[in-house]
Amino acid sequence: MDFLWQENSGGRRGPKKALTLDAIADAAIAVADAEGLAAVSMQRVALDVGYTKMALYRYLPGKAELVAVMLERGMGSPPVLSAGDWRAALTTWSESLISVFVAHPWAIEASAGSRPVGPNELGWMEAALAVLPEGLTGAERMDTVAVIAGQVRALVVQPSEGGLIKAITEHAARFPAISAALADMAVQGGHDQAFRFGLERILDGLETLITQRV
Repeated sequence: MDFLWQENSGGRRGPKKALTLDAIADAAIAVADAEGLAAVSMQRVALDVGYTKMALYRYLPGKAELVAVMLERGMGSPPVLSAGDWRAALTTWSESLISVFVAHPWAIEASAGSRPVGPNELGWMEAALAVLPEGLTGAERMDTVAVIAGQVRALVVQPSEGGLIKAITEHAARFPAISAALADMAVQGGHDQAFRFGLERILDGLETLITQRV
């Protein structure tokens, strides 16, 4: 994981190189934003930055490490959160995270599974943990951040409402419960609120748990 941390540790010794990891990551992100993560390769990125594929291997061992650098660059630094209101702070954190995934949909896939983790990604976790109130164990604090992040990820990858409405319009008789819910939405409103609705229920449950322990 040294390649993710070398800037903080002073970098590698020797003459300054013409390329930087940030420049390589930016080129790879541009490809992934436009064509998806599958389109990213060492060869493609090398061509886009005007270097040979072998030249890129001086900076990164392979695609897995390239994707890790992309994720670090794409996530950026976490938002600055106020410690005064933990619910508001976690809401800001969640809104900022969903903005990252909306801007870079490939980051969902890139952040899954076993992989190198860098300072930006850990910084996001640190920021959320730091605003959690007293009354939770260490495991519960980590689980809280995981649940909120999972809520964000799940909503980014869910089918669009437009596609759902089109399908149910053509097959309403087969799915009466969905049809009834959509009909009620047409009258009462409230569509596209799953993110905030789910987050508030998570925070409600967390607040109840903490209050019961006081």
